[in-house]
Order: sequence, then structure tokens, then C-alpha cells
Amino acid sequence: MELYFPTELNEQIAFVGCAVTALLGLLIFLFPGTCLRLSAFQVGEVRPEGYGSVRAAGARYIGLGVLPILLAQEWFYMATGVVLALGALGRLVSIFVDRGVTPQNIAFFLLEGVLSLAPLAYVFGYI
Repeated sequence: MELYFPTELNEQIAFVGCAVTALLGLLIFLFPGTCLRLSAFQVGEVRPEGYGSVRAAGARYIGLGVLPILLAQEWFYMATGVVLALGALGRLVSIFVDRGVTPQNIAFFLLEGVLSLAPLAYVFGYI
């Protein structure tokens, strides 16, 4: 099986956005404690089940990013974009409701927003 790399720039942008999503998921999967600290959690007495939950979330991001890359279908790009956009929306709500105006929260909001725009712009024909 060959890895398909798109020839059109608009799909390449969506491809790269999904690849970055999968890479971030891999980092969450491999380094759950570090990712918890980056997300402003205090890591102390974390039971194995807690690390398992974080690794499972990372694995979901891996699948979310890899699926459009492997299958190259617009529906999968759209699903990835929508899920990431909803994650960005959750961060935005947290910024206003939870008084979460912190540099980390804003940076993660922007990251999820940009990563969601790449596949959605491709699917809806904006790029």
C-alpha cells in the first residue's frame, strides 16, 4: 500500500492539518503526564486509569488525523474539521465562562481553530 500525498495545494493543506492532528495525538499518547502539565493539571497521585484515559484521548486524535490521510475522502476531512472546531468552541466557552483567559488556553484555542480550518476549508471549497 502506498501513502497517498495529494497533488492539489488545497488538499495538501488539509492533509498537513490532519497529519499535525495525528502527531499531536501521538504526543498525548506517548507522554500523558507532560501533556497534563501543559494543560495546567497538577500531576501528583495519578492512578494508572487516569493515564489510560489521557492515552485513550491521544489515540482518538491519532485516529482522527490518520483516517482522512489513509482514505482521502472529503467526509473524513469534514469529520476531522468539525470535531476540532467543536474542541475549539469548548475552549472558547471556557475562556468566557470559566474565566480561562490564560496564554495556554488561548494558544490551544488558536491551535485547534487553525487545525480545524484546514480540512473544513478544503471540504467547503474555500482554498
